Amino acid sequence: MYTTLKEVTATATELNFTVGAFNAHNLEMLPEMIRAAKEMGAPIIIQTSVDTAKYIGYEVLVSVVKTMAENEMVDAVLHLDHARNFDDIKEAIDQGYTSVMYDGSHLPFKENILKTKAVVEYAHKHGVSVEGELGTIGGTEEGIHVAENDKVYTKPEDALAFVEATGIDALAIAIGTNHGQFKSKTEVNLPLLKEIHAIVDIPLVIHGGTGVKEEDYPELINNGIRKFNVGTELLVNWTKMAKESFEETAVNKSLRYNVIPANEVCHDIVKHKIGLFMNSNSPLQVR
Repeated sequence: MYTTLKEVTATATELNFTVGAFNAHNLEMLPEMIRAAKEMGAPIIIQTSVDTAKYIGYEVLVSVVKTMAENEMVDAVLHLDHARNFDDIKEAIDQGYTSVMYDGSHLPFKENILKTKAVVEYAHKHGVSVEGELGTIGGTEEGIHVAENDKVYTKPEDALAFVEATGIDALAIAIGTNHGQFKSKTEVNLPLLKEIHAIVDIPLVIHGGTGVKEEDYPELINNGIRKFNVGTELLVNWTKMAKESFEETAVNKSLRYNVIPANEVCHDIVKHKIGLFMNSNSPLQVR
């Protein structure tokens, strides 16, 4: 079923798992991502940046994800990631995205609240879920590099006020992760996550998931992480396989023979991650 972020995270909360949110960097990798979710019997969030949505076309992405969700009997969400421009968000909602993220994390606290609230009001009128962000996640975010000493961790008391003031459906928090990190793993601030989870009663979101150690997944999930973003791992490994294929192939050989192996790499990554995100060794209820 073509569904919303609010719906799939409600199921994840009930059964104590997290929903994988995987960035589609091109249209070719997308079908294998959804087929991987089908094989696991799990919901999936397909997310795109604004630039990817414009490159492929909002309507094209909506059509593909909606059709595959129905044909493959998979609960799939189409989510616009890290949008800062109201016009881009409105375009995504009007064209049929079921979830959007307004990223006001770079703004003063009150301005972030007011602008996020405006997005929530428009989105909810159209049955669309909204993710907000509080705090600054390191690495490269929408082409902007955030230095380590510029990172701002999410304060629990601010998170509670932000959620109550905006009416968002999910909150991305800064607990030490970094966008674009794939050569090393980070130390997430689990005590901070526990503080936030203790007072914020909506789904929490991890960004920069590629840089998180897999052994940390259970504790993250057991403390309220219900959406787990993975983007860089897909991009890096798709590109590596494509480079190998294109380097070895004859110039007149069909392109699909070069692209299919790269898509299959994405399938395997998504399937592996979902297997861990299901949190099978943890109880249904942890709080």
